[in-house]
Amino acid sequence: MARRPDLVGLTVLAMLSLRAGHPYELHRFIVDTHKDYISGLPRSLYHAVGKLAGEELIVPVETSKEGRRPERTVYEITDEGRKELASRLRVLIETPAGERRTFTAALSLIGCLPMPEARRALRTRTSTLIGLITAQEAHIRALTDSGLPEMLMVETDYERALYQTELEWVERLLARMEKGELSWEGTVTRDLLEKTLE
Repeated sequence: MARRPDLVGLTVLAMLSLRAGHPYELHRFIVDTHKDYISGLPRSLYHAVGKLAGEELIVPVETSKEGRRPERTVYEITDEGRKELASRLRVLIETPAGERRTFTAALSLIGCLPMPEARRALRTRTSTLIGLITAQEAHIRALTDSGLPEMLMVETDYERALYQTELEWVERLLARMEKGELSWEGTVTRDLLEKTLE
């Protein structure tokens, strides 16, 4: 069984690639920006931070305590963490998976990749989707030729339709990116992040 992607860890890396922060700030940012693909907050977030720190993808840079509040440790991403973020993100964008939530998460963080890299990853996804659609269509033809009633293969046609719809959407996204209609340079800035965390 394939290991599920660590979407919480990926999101933590993405946020820390913009600025250092402590887990409470990260939690607030996730909630305020509606990263609804993340569940189990705040426990899943603290677990992800601990795991990433153990792997030295993030490091503590400061610990502070204000009044009666608990101690807060501020983390920043390491160079290795930046490489890992880009690698994980590329894989999630390139590879259609059974769970749509994974692609939703990758799309919400796509701005962490340089535009040319994001376009390459999306092109790889379109090629894979075309292959999946072709395979589903061949499977449907084979089932039809075998005399199987159409009602017993509606789920296969449904899967094909989902792949087709996704392919068309990704192609439109790519076209907008290539025409310069969609760009994220300067979209997510430290100021925007800090305003969200106020």
